[in-house]
Amino acid sequence: MGNFLKNLYRNFGLPRLIILGFFLLLCVMAVMLELNFSELMSSSLVRIAMNGVLVLAILPSISCGTGPNFGVSLGILCGLVGGLIAMELQLNTYTNFFMAIIFSMPFAVLVGLGYGFVMNKVKGSEMMFAMFIGWSAVSLMKIFWLLAPFKNPEMAWPIGRGVRVTISLVNRGVAQLLNNTWSFKVGDLTIPTGLILFFLLCCLLVWLFMRSKTGVAMLAAGDNPRFATAAGINVDRQRIIGSVVSTMLGAIGIIVYAQSFGFYQLYEGPHFMPMIAVAAILIGGASIKKASIANVIIGVVLFQGILVVAMPVFNVFTQDMASMAEISRVVIQNGIILYALTQIVSGGD
Repeated sequence: MGNFLKNLYRNFGLPRLIILGFFLLLCVMAVMLELNFSELMSSSLVRIAMNGVLVLAILPSISCGTGPNFGVSLGILCGLVGGLIAMELQLNTYTNFFMAIIFSMPFAVLVGLGYGFVMNKVKGSEMMFAMFIGWSAVSLMKIFWLLAPFKNPEMAWPIGRGVRVTISLVNRGVAQLLNNTWSFKVGDLTIPTGLILFFLLCCLLVWLFMRSKTGVAMLAAGDNPRFATAAGINVDRQRIIGSVVSTMLGAIGIIVYAQSFGFYQLYEGPHFMPMIAVAAILIGGASIKKASIANVIIGVVLFQGILVVAMPVFNVFTQDMASMAEISRVVIQNGIILYALTQIVSGGD
């Protein structure tokens, strides 16, 4: 038993054990306060799976050596463009969802190539440049959204050009499409089977890619560039490949996220999403140089689980202060992000 605990401590890490303990404490408090625990767990499962692909998008960028991809908003923007094209063609249900992914891929590949080229030019300062590139792209896309020539009345402004800030997916039959696919109930607990399976499928595909010849070369380039160069691996090329894969996953991730949320959110919507994704994978045990599928799953479970359960628990103690609901959400979310970002400074465990 002692050896098991030592191995658990060594492999899982003290910070993850503390965060896990805090999550379990919140769950116990939720039960003691007689909150609807089944509903909280159902919401947690949905938020874990709907955010999972976006967190997964950070993995290739870390593995290839460009660090946590704070510029994943580039992929998110590509996904939104693909989604709007599918809306413009008035596609419905699964056709809309999968065609949105297909339409976004050419944009994601081209943008990923450009992003990877820039990352090769700023070696050593990738995270700083990635953050500013992402924020600049979100700001520039606001101009595009205002001038976009889409005519579908579901997303275009009634007067003038451009698209609305929020575009509903309900009329296209895309809202909660994966959530409701093969979903079932265990008592009051709802299992969003389709959403979870899609996230796990993406994890499996990335896992297989990482074990392919290209994936192994990319890992080698990210882990030890000098050794990789000596072995005949083009390090810059592998960094570009990692950036492309990360951008593609970001595009898929926002489409999965949007269908679960029920709408596309443009303009400021993608601005802080990279922070949440990076924070989740760092909480899961990743460092700025090494990450795995396990880090993605653990991180998104802890981050979103705490966020979902902590809010209702905290609100019980502040029920006489109506304005505290949003304040508590911001404090909890940004507190988790702050902790995760400190791991970059300290180098992780």
